[in-house]
Amino acid sequence: MRRAILTLSLLAAALWSAPSLAQPRNQLGPLCTTDTTPADQMIDACSKIVALKLFSGEKLATIYFWRAVGWNKKGDYTKVIADASEAIRLYPTVPAYNLRGSAYYDRGEYDIAIADFNDALRRGPPERIVYHNRGNAWRGKGDYAKAIADYDQSINLGPASAFSWQNRGISKQALGNLDGAMADMNEAIRIDPTLPQPLTNRAVIWRAKGDLDRAIADTTEAIRLAKAKAPANIMTPPGSVLISAYSQRALSYEARGDLARAKLDYATALEGQASDAGSKANQAMAKVRLSLLSEMAPPSPRMSAAPAPAAGTVAAPPPPASAEKVSITKRVALVIGNGGYAHVKPLPNPSNDARSIAKSLRDIGFTVKEGIDLDGTAMQKTIRDFLREAAQAHVAVVYYAGHGVQVEGRNYLVPIDVEFKAGSRMTEAMMDMDTIMAGLDDQVRTNILILDACRNNPMAAKVASTGTDRGMDVGSGLAAPTTMGAGSTLGAGTLIAFATAPGQVALDGEGANSPFSAALTRHIGTPGLEVQQMLTRVRAEVVAATKGKQVPWSNSSLLGEVYLAEK
Repeated sequence: MRRAILTLSLLAAALWSAPSLAQPRNQLGPLCTTDTTPADQMIDACSKIVALKLFSGEKLATIYFWRAVGWNKKGDYTKVIADASEAIRLYPTVPAYNLRGSAYYDRGEYDIAIADFNDALRRGPPERIVYHNRGNAWRGKGDYAKAIADYDQSINLGPASAFSWQNRGISKQALGNLDGAMADMNEAIRIDPTLPQPLTNRAVIWRAKGDLDRAIADTTEAIRLAKAKAPANIMTPPGSVLISAYSQRALSYEARGDLARAKLDYATALEGQASDAGSKANQAMAKVRLSLLSEMAPPSPRMSAAPAPAAGTVAAPPPPASAEKVSITKRVALVIGNGGYAHVKPLPNPSNDARSIAKSLRDIGFTVKEGIDLDGTAMQKTIRDFLREAAQAHVAVVYYAGHGVQVEGRNYLVPIDVEFKAGSRMTEAMMDMDTIMAGLDDQVRTNILILDACRNNPMAAKVASTGTDRGMDVGSGLAAPTTMGAGSTLGAGTLIAFATAPGQVALDGEGANSPFSAALTRHIGTPGLEVQQMLTRVRAEVVAATKGKQVPWSNSSLLGEVYLAEK
């Protein structure tokens, strides 16, 4: 972002040399328009200048732009957008469009961000930073090919940017090109070995390759660098660098079995101030995993922690002989069927559905944790045990059949002993899907979640009538997974499949299985059938079997083709 801000620096210099501001007022100018000014001082100085009502047009637009920069330092993206919009109204510039687009990006509103970056590029001339930022937005949308094309443009325009090399590497990793990603990350580190972010991202690649020693060494050095100086790029959200580094090192420690260090790093990650979608996702993951590990007695670590590399030596990876490798090819599944409800309408088929799916998954090589008719305590334990086991998994599948409900846009799975009492906090007695997703969130794992829930039942009405908040928004079906679209799930790829469309109810069926699980059982074990193609076949069968009353639905951020049964 520095290059774009310097475009307005010349205007700012001319502005404060004008005689219209007499002492001491002209001291406000440098405080407002210097990017190294602390955020609160910058905002205060710019606000006082606006209050003087001495400027209009281009000059006033400059003041609003710099106040937006101050709000960006604080991570207040709503105020960034408001001030940048006022700057654009008064006098549209490339930096103002770029800054507003960056704020929309940080809020997860990628389409609006791309529109702003497009406007910036139309105003010209081509700016390296704008191509870079638009690449970030394409990456947020999961369009990695377009992201790589924009990073290419940014790199070609020069001067060399470590962040463009780094983010192109992240995009290549998302497409499965680990070697290309590693080459780009190494170049980013060569360009600027003082940056912590490329080291953290290289650690993710090492972990994907199973090299935990290297992953820990890189994140340790990233933490040291992040503590040594403030982020070089003022667009970097406060605290996000350390949150990411601690979270990634914790995942490496956990995979190695060093639970004490993993818990410490997760706890430290939670201490940071998260403002962007990525750091919020890291903290959500850290919170769940810290809770999971806190319930376990820590085993002895298999080896001591890797020492932090000396400053200036991080451009080259450690020698191969020093790297510990772990298997990440493990495929695990959690299968739950709840039908024997005590206080709401029982369902005859979920237990049959779960047993059928569990057998199909075992037949194709999954390690399956199975639960039938689980009460609240058993359901919580089963899910949390599974999340711990998934720490070293490359693919994780979750299948649930039974009652489900959405409350305030969040999806909950219902244990069989839920009892509705006036004034009770019903959501505390159910299992929050967001918690399960956060526990599985990992940039090196593929997650498949299949929900044959939202069966036609009085669940929604009962939750709404007995909850402590009578104004709560309770739906009869399950809600669409908005978290994936907002970028708060960072995994290597997540697919959520519903037995029916969001907000709709599914049929339990007249046979031994629900229409959805019957079709799923027929196709889930088909060798060489890509998972989204499998779900297309399942959808067609369910629509035909229910005469159009039930239409299965899915939302995917998968980064490539996924096969549950090998070709």
